[in-house]
Amino acid sequence: MTTTTPLGSPIELDPEGFFLRPEQWDETMAEPIARENGIGALTERHWQVINFMRHSYLTTGSAPSIRTLGKASGVPVKELYQLFPKGPAKLAAKIAGIPKPRGCI
Repeated sequence: MTTTTPLGSPIELDPEGFFLRPEQWDETMAEPIARENGIGALTERHWQVINFMRHSYLTTGSAPSIRTLGKASGVPVKELYQLFPKGPAKLAAKIAGIPKPRGCI
């Protein structure tokens, strides 16, 4: 599925709204994606997780699991659920412009 950004750039998304081509993402897209998914303004802690997700995906080719995210991002799992309710790894991946993590339902 292809959609367009507010600036008119085409981006390729899967049926659930995850980026198929992470290189099409830029930081200006994060806030609107977060709002669409029930998250208000992104804080420094949100960005810490978003940047970790992107770096991890671009380095390894896969998004980290919630367990890895909680251990390696510097943000404890309990806080991850406060920042990204309803599935931190899945929601953070969507906002970070990377494909849906494996193992997420």
